Amino acid sequence: MSGRGRGAPRSSDITGAATQLKAAFVLLVGLSGGLVAFQGEASLVVIGAAILGGTVAGSALLWYLIWITTD
Repeated sequence: MSGRGRGAPRSSDITGAATQLKAAFVLLVGLSGGLVAFQGEASLVVIGAAILGGTVAGSALLWYLIWITTD
């Protein structure tokens, strides 16, 4: 008995969880940029641009991390 209760997770469950983790990572980086702009008392336009720029940077970082970890 493996002690995992209902058995090992299915492949689709793992894929779905990985996709959610990737999206959360990108959003975290994007919102971090917006929070820094907010703390610097920037205008709403600048805060929006910081969120957008952070999201682009997070996407690029995620792409790089996936690229260096795949065979």
